[in-house]
Amino acid sequence: MPLTNPPPDAIAGLTLAEIATLAADGKLPPVESWNPTHCGDSSMRILADGTWLHEGSPIGRSAMVRLFSTVLRREPDGGHVLVTPAEKLSIAVDEAPFVGVEMTSEGMGTTRRLAFRTNVGDLVVAGAAHALVVEDRGHGTHPYLRVRGRLDALIARSVYYELANLALDEAPGADGAVGLWSDGVFFALGNADA
Repeated sequence: MPLTNPPPDAIAGLTLAEIATLAADGKLPPVESWNPTHCGDSSMRILADGTWLHEGSPIGRSAMVRLFSTVLRREPDGGHVLVTPAEKLSIAVDEAPFVGVEMTSEGMGTTRRLAFRTNVGDLVVAGAAHALVVEDRGHGTHPYLRVRGRLDALIARSVYYELANLALDEAPGADGAVGLWSDGVFFALGNADA
């Protein structure tokens, strides 16, 4: 699961370079507590495959993408913003801001734990605070993982196939649900009758 945020006063006066160092150390800025005035549009977009664009061109430096991902927040209205203590800029997100690109499983049945790595390097264990869901969000039915705050990762097709194979190897639940346990929570991936 993502590491906890440092206290707000620990980074409020930090530069972006210092925030990047914290992000590299696994410490994330407290973006949920920052509420500056909206300043406009960032001219940035995150494609469904996880590619970050600025003014239509891919951002080629993975460290820069990682930095921006640490100051990303989903607003209550569903929109996404890049936020610092001083400014807030809109960013377009096609599907989900992150992609779950790698998964590992430990244990079986109710003792299983599923850990995921996102395209920007977040490590997340599916569980009560990090739900794994399969739903239609207007772009077809896809699997998603809650990464942090209201930010989700679209699970890559190859990773979903790994999950499906694990789920099919286990007996369906009493209600016919095919799914997997992780960190003490059962996540339905489909129905045995479908």
